[in-house]
Amino acid sequence: MEEETLYNSSDIEMMKLAEDALAIGKDRIAEIRNYAKLAGFKRIGIANCISLNKETIQLKEMLSNDFEVYTIDCRTGKLPANEYLGADVKGVMCNPAGQAKFLEENNTDLNIVMGLCMGHDMMFTSKSKAPSTTLIVKDRKHKYNPIEIFRG
Repeated sequence: MEEETLYNSSDIEMMKLAEDALAIGKDRIAEIRNYAKLAGFKRIGIANCISLNKETIQLKEMLSNDFEVYTIDCRTGKLPANEYLGADVKGVMCNPAGQAKFLEENNTDLNIVMGLCMGHDMMFTSKSKAPSTTLIVKDRKHKYNPIEIFRG
């Protein structure tokens, strides 16, 4: 059966942990906490958009009783945008690969993505050595709440 080749034993274990971590009537942060505890994780990383620094600090405080929490905002390294994206681009560019590297250097067991730009979130998750989950997605029109597109 083809499905048997889709998932290895660690994939199945991850899915079982996710099922066991479900917290009916609770929020996603509670489920992330449950999952990390069940998995025996000790270190959680947060890769955030700089515009969500306040919320990142709040999340760090919420998780710090149970885990070592490492945070890194998207402007880490202060890379000049014009050097990477063209002479017409001004300012400092986001650095999702740098965020992933920082969290890897701090040996995080699980990473949380908070509000990274579309594309930057994909790069971060592809570069992250630890499994990553998204808590907040960027949606400039709907204030980080893209489900509103479907609700009119």
